[in-house]
Amino acid sequence: MELYSTYGETTVKVPAAGSLLAILAAIPDYRGRKGRRHSLAAMLAAIICGLLTGAKGCTAIAQWLHDQEPEFWHSIGFTRKPPTSNCFRDVLLGLPPETLENAVRAWVTEYLAAVPGELRPVALDGKTLCGTLQPHGQSIHLLAMFDTATGGVIAQARMPGHTNEHKAAMRLLRSVVLKGRLVTGDAMFCQRDICREITDSGGDYLVAVKDNQPELKETIESEFRSGRSPLQRTRSATAA
Repeated sequence: MELYSTYGETTVKVPAAGSLLAILAAIPDYRGRKGRRHSLAAMLAAIICGLLTGAKGCTAIAQWLHDQEPEFWHSIGFTRKPPTSNCFRDVLLGLPPETLENAVRAWVTEYLAAVPGELRPVALDGKTLCGTLQPHGQSIHLLAMFDTATGGVIAQARMPGHTNEHKAAMRLLRSVVLKGRLVTGDAMFCQRDICREITDSGGDYLVAVKDNQPELKETIESEFRSGRSPLQRTRSATAA
């Protein structure tokens, strides 16, 4: 069933429960009454859509939005002509980053809900953000967990300068539901506590093992040698 709400002469469809627009609408509006000519949810939706189309910066987001048809403006919650880039900049400066991040994460998590009986691969990976050294005095490094099939970020955290990815991964894993998910990662995450955290939370893992862990690598390789590997035993029984 579709619901509609009327603003003056403009009729706007009410977003369905669980949709991105509905989740954004639940964010408390921190602005004063004089600064509410446009819905906060509509402005945040425009920012997200603009970024997804490749817009970089508030000027590009505003330009992209003004290039759209009025029907699109109304569909994301605007009841009049959208604002200029300065308004988007003010919104982003005034809204705590984690507030918007948590809202988007809730939507992505809902959309990427695990299917019963099916393992959904998610990857742990750390990245240094380009262009952050000069304005921040040091490069910003993020550790993220993202859905492999779609690239949707399920969770991410900024890495403090004194913390390595191994320690940060433990906090990140505890912040998401791992049941029904296969967590993949490089050799950095081949640690007993990380693997135990994943399995204790109902997930599975697939991590790389390299030469810097010789004993573990040898143990794994020995399990696949002739006579010990379950695959080898199966083939021998078939041949007999």
